[in-house]
Amino acid sequence: MNDIWWQTKGEGKCHLVLLHGWGLNAEVWHCITEELASHFTLHLVDLPGYGRSQGFGALSLDEMADCVVKHAPEQAIWLGWSLGGLVASSVALRYPGRVQALVTVASSPCFSARDDWPGIKPEVLANFQQQLSEDFQRTVERFLALQTLGTETARQDARALKNVVLAQPAPSLAVLNAGLEILKTADLRAPLENLTLPFLRLYGRLDGLVPRAISPLLDERLPHSSSHIFPKAAHAPFISHPELFCEALTALKSRIGN
Repeated sequence: MNDIWWQTKGEGKCHLVLLHGWGLNAEVWHCITEELASHFTLHLVDLPGYGRSQGFGALSLDEMADCVVKHAPEQAIWLGWSLGGLVASSVALRYPGRVQALVTVASSPCFSARDDWPGIKPEVLANFQQQLSEDFQRTVERFLALQTLGTETARQDARALKNVVLAQPAPSLAVLNAGLEILKTADLRAPLENLTLPFLRLYGRLDGLVPRAISPLLDERLPHSSSHIFPKAAHAPFISHPELFCEALTALKSRIGN
């Protein structure tokens, strides 16, 4: 049986599981792990098929959630960035008793643009899938560059993300395509309306992948949740604004009494 890579750091009473985004791995959290480990027991995960969690084929969103939750502590805050936000949301919906709070970062319950919903145009994701099969490295690099566009430290942030990709084994084409398929088709908007546990949504105002217009729509649709937009951040606020990002998480920890 294949196993996922999982590392635990820190000694805080409150457990925090961190799930990375598409194409990447847990090294993406490197810039904030030291600070967060002084407040939480951190659980760093390479999603199945990514980084050091090799040997997995294409998985559905629910299969990814089921795979990750097997390794998790009984109670934790679950934080997911981008695609990881969908996985963390799926964990919260399927295993609410295991989740103290849900945090999504630069994520959307529905990444694809729909009639009345802002998001990534389906043809853009379809183009990424086509380009992946032709030139894996260039396509992933282009996707990473999109994530940092517009920030004051865009070039430096894109380099940091690229280094994370290159530092670990590359995901297979099947795994990357399955991730894009999840981004293209998943829609958790209605299920999340029934979620009653603490739910914090974090966004970057300059994000070119998850439009900030999603935030007020979800404020209205999910009144039990709260949101925060980092004014000068794009798709990776924990890389461009690590201190503000960590402050938001420690404030959440105080609110839920940990």
